[in-house]
Amino acid sequence: MNNFEYKKAQNVAESINLVAGRENTKFLAGGTNLVDLWKYNITNPDELVDVNHLDELLQIQTLPNGALRLGASVKNADTAYHPEVENRYPLLSKAILAGASPQIRNMASNGGNLLQRTRCYYFYDAEVPCNKRIPGSGCPAKDGHNRIHAILGTSEHCIAVFPSDMCVALAALDAVVNVAGPAGTRAIAFADFHRLPGDRPDLDNTLKPDELITSIDLPDNNFATHYSYLKLRDRHSYAFALVSVATALQLDGDTIVDARIALGGVAHKPWRSVAAENFLKGKEATTENFGKAADLILEGAKGFGNNDFKIKLAKKAIQRNCIMALNPDSQEPGAQPSA
Repeated sequence: MNNFEYKKAQNVAESINLVAGRENTKFLAGGTNLVDLWKYNITNPDELVDVNHLDELLQIQTLPNGALRLGASVKNADTAYHPEVENRYPLLSKAILAGASPQIRNMASNGGNLLQRTRCYYFYDAEVPCNKRIPGSGCPAKDGHNRIHAILGTSEHCIAVFPSDMCVALAALDAVVNVAGPAGTRAIAFADFHRLPGDRPDLDNTLKPDELITSIDLPDNNFATHYSYLKLRDRHSYAFALVSVATALQLDGDTIVDARIALGGVAHKPWRSVAAENFLKGKEATTENFGKAADLILEGAKGFGNNDFKIKLAKKAIQRNCIMALNPDSQEPGAQPSA
């Protein structure tokens, strides 16, 4: 790790001024992913600007339009256990608690969760090429060991996946990301925040280098009754998803009024299919209909050898999770989902 300067900003405006125009200056929040990247020599910042303590970023509050605003520096654990999140957005609470370890959730910030980088082993190995780390150097994952890699939205340049659990739920809930920078503030629809790799896999999102995430807005919705988050992984704790599914349903009896389904562990960004969600509207909540929706979500899915199993696994996971969402109590330990 290199020597660096540490600065503590007094407010959001000052923090942006301290970063603007300085290519190798980084914002510091929880630092849980930044330290990993630093240790592996993927990033070597000259300056860190600490935003952890800024009151503007540490609030969780209900807005006049009914939306819930999550401050970017609020820790993941505090967000998951906040009464408003648990009561109004239990899907988000479940997804956060499925991620990482309690120690990391106590340190990781909401804004930082959106910005974490892939856990592709080629990306972290400086001895091998990686288009995400060094554009134009190649993607050995395509023909290498690719069990954890993407099956949707890939390009010839990259098949890495985005690792967040929290963001899968945020995608399903149509969150909005609020950012501030030298040019002012803007709101980014969650679907537009993260990028597919295309020919620039080194760019994970649409945030500008000198912009700071200030908060995340959750629109008021009717998804607090029927929801489920399912994470399939190699071990139960502190493991990234092979496939994860966030499901939120609004029901009228057995009829689906509205549906949201987002996948994690399968693409360079949380994956949603509006066509699949629209298909379910007005349909009966059955395993058969959920299976048809899964086929729409997975349309165009492609494995690369070691990860071919993910396509079938994802379909089963979508069906199972949608059934679990009909009765959230089925998510308790030892419970069995029923069709």
